[in-house]
Amino acid sequence: MLRRSILLVVFLLQTLFLLAQQGLTPMDISKIQSVGDALITDDGQWVAYTLSMQADPLKENKPARYELHLLNTETMVDVPFIIRGSVRQVAFRPEHNTLTYLEKKEGDETTALYEIPMSGGESRKIFSYKTSISSYTWGPDGVKLAFIAKEPAVEDKSNLPYQPEVYEENLTYSRAYVVSSLEAEVQNVELESNAYHLAWSPGGARMAVSAAPTPMVDDYYMNQTVHIIDPVTLKPVGKVEHEGKLGHFAFSPGGDKLAMIAGADINDPIAGRLFVVDAAGGAPVNLQSEFPGMFDYFEWENNDEIHFLASEGVWSTFGSIRADGSNMVRILEKEGPVMNDFDRSENGHFAFVAETPRHPPEVYLMKSGADKPERATVHNEWLKDRALAPQEVITYEARDGQDIQAILIHPLDRKENQRYPLITIVHGGPEAHYDNGWLTHYSAPGQVAAAEGYAVIYPNYRGSTGRGVAFAKSSQGDLAGKEFDDVVDGVDFLIDMGLVDSEKVGVTGGSYGGYATGWLSTKYTDRFAAGVMFVGISNNISKWGTGDIPEELFLVHARKRIWDDYDFFLKRSPIYFAGQTKTPLLILAGKEDTRVHPSQSIELYRHIKTRTDTPVRLVLYPGEGHGNRNATARLDYNLRLMRWFGKYLKNEEKDLQPAVEVETMR
Repeated sequence: MLRRSILLVVFLLQTLFLLAQQGLTPMDISKIQSVGDALITDDGQWVAYTLSMQADPLKENKPARYELHLLNTETMVDVPFIIRGSVRQVAFRPEHNTLTYLEKKEGDETTALYEIPMSGGESRKIFSYKTSISSYTWGPDGVKLAFIAKEPAVEDKSNLPYQPEVYEENLTYSRAYVVSSLEAEVQNVELESNAYHLAWSPGGARMAVSAAPTPMVDDYYMNQTVHIIDPVTLKPVGKVEHEGKLGHFAFSPGGDKLAMIAGADINDPIAGRLFVVDAAGGAPVNLQSEFPGMFDYFEWENNDEIHFLASEGVWSTFGSIRADGSNMVRILEKEGPVMNDFDRSENGHFAFVAETPRHPPEVYLMKSGADKPERATVHNEWLKDRALAPQEVITYEARDGQDIQAILIHPLDRKENQRYPLITIVHGGPEAHYDNGWLTHYSAPGQVAAAEGYAVIYPNYRGSTGRGVAFAKSSQGDLAGKEFDDVVDGVDFLIDMGLVDSEKVGVTGGSYGGYATGWLSTKYTDRFAAGVMFVGISNNISKWGTGDIPEELFLVHARKRIWDDYDFFLKRSPIYFAGQTKTPLLILAGKEDTRVHPSQSIELYRHIKTRTDTPVRLVLYPGEGHGNRNATARLDYNLRLMRWFGKYLKNEEKDLQPAVEVETMR
């Protein structure tokens, strides 16, 4: 009897504790810390990583800064370096037992290269250029340095007190440079193109530089080429013959091969295939052309074997493959932590950056001989005091029989036989996908919405990545067609299972997801009770002329020119159906957005405002581009989004203009 009484008391205490826990709030999102990059030393003893630290949105509207941390893999002691600024591109300097990174400190005129001993102490500036360094890589000896920086701008001479800007002319190019030592004269790599990334071969006999014809964003996406450079003459001696998007590339340990992640062809919307080519250049070989996922990252294990990180549906996998494409083996299968990055030590330890539905990215460690990685860092300890709703992977059938994967976050207080309002979150791209990891961000409310009684769905509609080339290409030439029908079919799936109230469905997304939001709020207005559109497309015709990626749009999305079929592009635009919309729509955009010009948001706002009595509001963020970078702008966005859905999906009487009260927000 006594034992039963004790068990009952324990159960009641646990229940009271869970009831006392609150879910995530908008203010919680603004203080989340996330691990960025992680590197492991050759001896496997140390992992260096960066940690994002968001600014307090109630005090300053600034981007997150990045701290530098060092983790001892034996003691698991984490040591943050005292660095007052924001670090990026951390590297171990060969033969020097030091860490280097890029930073622009107070008083610096440009972003420079800094060094700090592994044992700690003060960092010091060891190299700077007349313009900011955007990337760098050490030669194998830790003495030679290759880096990329913009050419000094040439100002037009004029005697007038006013000088207009000439659009897309007199562009400033980024060039590749080499110094034989930090005190030596800077030498130019002889490439008449815009440089982006570079790599040394392990023995230092070659360099590889990726470059595009111009600094235009379209060329960055669609026209990068890997050039092989003689490090003595600094002249190109070969190139990789490949068309399509380009990702990470690296030489093999023997220096005779180059592997790279790139698009399968010029029409592949993502760099997700793994290629190997002779180090002198030539035509690369696609190692796994039929792989039903996408390769995200790789490192050479030895001269004949490669370790890879891949996305397969909503999961990540880790494995190895031979350099000839044979013997592909998954070391870590699906349904574990979602891995974003990895690095390998010479003694076989692996450091991963990984996340789960319960926490944002952290460092994971898999020591030599272990069969799975273990979490090695714990940031955001306060999350243990928050109640997180269940998150699961679902698969549903679209109206034409295509199976679609999605992530569902249940309402935090879900009860049986009760229907809930739904927020549908549509990813951008469309060449992107949602993993079953941490999905709560300032523009994707996830657990914040669940805490307020919403169900939340993240559909990976056709055209999403992670399911092979054919699936990624399956939406091409059919803008706003079956791809967005897939989203509606996901909503119907949740209604049919009894979870969602069909009269209380909302939709939100940014960029291409903003396009989906505009489309579903106009064309499918009878299905959606509220929409929040972020940096979204409203007019496919004017979008072509005002954005910075018209060729990418043609090659990997539309697959035809707007002037060949104006009628098609107009009728696949939200403005075409704006006159019928009954869906209250909140439209938000960055005033400095060059990807989707804010005029796209203004167009849809003006159409709805003029042609209907439907509630519509347009919010422009000064200083922001294609997405909000600054802390207060992010908090403001999340508050506006949640209040808009609260009013139109739950009939809440909240002020739609979120003045932030300090006492209630903290």
